[in-house]
Amino acid sequence: MTIRNPIDVANRVSPELSALIETLINDTDLEQPITLASVRAFVTGVLSTAFTETEHLHHFDINESLLDELDALIEEFGETALAIDFVQDIASEALSRVIEAILNDENQPDPPTLETVRDAITSGLSASLVGTGTLEEDEDDTLLTEIEALIDSYGADALAEDFLRYE
Repeated sequence: MTIRNPIDVANRVSPELSALIETLINDTDLEQPITLASVRAFVTGVLSTAFTETEHLHHFDINESLLDELDALIEEFGETALAIDFVQDIASEALSRVIEAILNDENQPDPPTLETVRDAITSGLSASLVGTGTLEEDEDDTLLTEIEALIDSYGADALAEDFLRYE
């Protein structure tokens, strides 16, 4: 039996590493749970030997790499920590702006759910936000896919506000 991490560690993970871990979890048919060690093995398997050697020679603390980030997490939480604990349950910046627009709508009677957000997107809210400059044209292309994925994971009645990205 594997024990889940009792503290919220996902907020310590970059969005890039979180997305990589989520992709690995969703794309794998392994019966064993994915751990930080298996994510690290995947990353090092993808990187060529020349790249990893160069990376260690030219390491910059300002721009920490995925491998460095994984190493730090493994040092703190151990190789057997479940990778799923490090997946962020937050919306992208673009989807967060859509959620905020709905939250700020005075005509919204109830706190918006993920379904409310999906309905607003399909009703043209994202196009309207592109028109006002709140969203870039290319940002609204993936909003429906992203909100559908959140609904699949958390249900249509989950409060949208819980997924806001604050940066």
